[in-house]
Amino acid sequence: MHRTTHRLRSTLALALALSLPLAAAQSGRESTLVLGGDFSDLITLDPGVSYEFTGSLLAGNLYDTLVAYEGNNLTTLRPRLASSWKVAPTATGSRITFTLRDAKFSTGRPVTAADVVYSLNRVISLKTPSSFLLTDVANIKIGSVTAPDAKTLVMDIPKTANPNIVLALLTFNVGGVIDSAEAKSHEQNGDFGTAWLKDHSAGSGPFALNRWDRSAQVALDINPNAFRKSPNIKRVILRYMQESAVQQSALNSGEIDVAWDYTPDAFNAALKNSKLKALKTGTFQLQYLGMNSGKGAAFEDARVRQAVRYATDQDGIIKSLLQGLGRKTQTIIPIGLAGSNSALPYTYNVAKAKELMAAAGKSGGFSVDFSIPTGSCAGGVPCQDLAAKVQSDLAKIGIKANIKQMVSADLYTMYRAQKAELILAPWSPDYADADGNGTPLADFNAKSLAWRNVWQNDQASKLAQAAAIETDATKRVALYKQLTELVAKDGPYAILYQPYKPVVTSVNVVGFDRNANGDVRFEKVSKK
Repeated sequence: MHRTTHRLRSTLALALALSLPLAAAQSGRESTLVLGGDFSDLITLDPGVSYEFTGSLLAGNLYDTLVAYEGNNLTTLRPRLASSWKVAPTATGSRITFTLRDAKFSTGRPVTAADVVYSLNRVISLKTPSSFLLTDVANIKIGSVTAPDAKTLVMDIPKTANPNIVLALLTFNVGGVIDSAEAKSHEQNGDFGTAWLKDHSAGSGPFALNRWDRSAQVALDINPNAFRKSPNIKRVILRYMQESAVQQSALNSGEIDVAWDYTPDAFNAALKNSKLKALKTGTFQLQYLGMNSGKGAAFEDARVRQAVRYATDQDGIIKSLLQGLGRKTQTIIPIGLAGSNSALPYTYNVAKAKELMAAAGKSGGFSVDFSIPTGSCAGGVPCQDLAAKVQSDLAKIGIKANIKQMVSADLYTMYRAQKAELILAPWSPDYADADGNGTPLADFNAKSLAWRNVWQNDQASKLAQAAAIETDATKRVALYKQLTELVAKDGPYAILYQPYKPVVTSVNVVGFDRNANGDVRFEKVSKK
């Protein structure tokens, strides 16, 4: 197809999908940022419920949090809805007092401290996938957060919580502040507006949701009431394009401005293309194998889990599949965070793996369902290719991994229900602190990854909890050393690699920056 015709048809399709006149769509192209990528993990746009990567990307642009990290500085908290805050010790723990700035929701209503109280309380009440951050990490409950007046918020936390971590976790989706009046107006059967917020927005961020056409696209429009202004970009569209080849074609034709999932081969080619910008962005992400360790499960015995780690050819994956877009690590705290453990206790050793299988009474091997997502995995490698490599490695020790490929939204729904036998999945901490991995991956009680893999180790839970509240940096690192060593030996994970995220943009896109937490501030982007 001729490129001009292809672009015209793409613009027409986009205009029709958004119920816009073609002329308006064409004239607005300069102020519209279009991303193409595999966004199939999106389950909900409710910031209190969302816990997947695309949901977090969108939540950061639809909702404001009290505090935030700016750009690639993931060590210093900055004001967002809170213009200032102070931490003071109390007889029972500590008190954080926030002073709110003047801000408005997309509805035009002012943001008040009462809205913050409502937003945090609804997460606790709903027991959402991320509610453990408030209940188990911050150790707060209904009544812990109060609003003495419209501009003042008080959060009382017990001695069992670290105020620095509480501030850090408030940068995640769970800290997104919702227009309480809007949510209440759409409440059904005591759901705190969750059904409505799944595909609507009620935030104060720089954008508001226009519409979400499932499995097709998400469209955001500028929020005219936002204090985080977007001077150039008025609309952001995330178009579902699972295959890297489709993204490449769309970027080359001008149909999209940003490609989210280039393969390593395509990324290396883009580095040499003067019409493109190839961004090798850092991540705190881990690509891993999760092994169901419940009673009677194939991976119940820790020696079988160790065998999987010895049988996995990490070097082959990183060198051949990722082509430099990944780093080797084997412990649960990612490189770049205090508490990360650089130890590499597992070498690729098929003989050792077979010995462990035999010791566990599994010398004859076994068969398991190997659940994997569609599209690209961390580092841009097609999930099917990565899964095939893992499948081949495990076959050498008698484990027959039957690949079951699923759309990400369905995959994670199944995983959350503890129904995955063996799963290929990514994980990134919810906030830039070692506890963002320590608690969910090691503490079964948090009902996150350790729970999903049915791995309950009381010592790991105690270490994770102790490290979370330790304020002495040296002691904290020592606790994480113990924890990471324990999980590396006994845990339900085989860490495959820590990826770089390959993002490719048109040369006319300016200010597009993705930090290691996966955040992109769309209001900072412009187009030449």
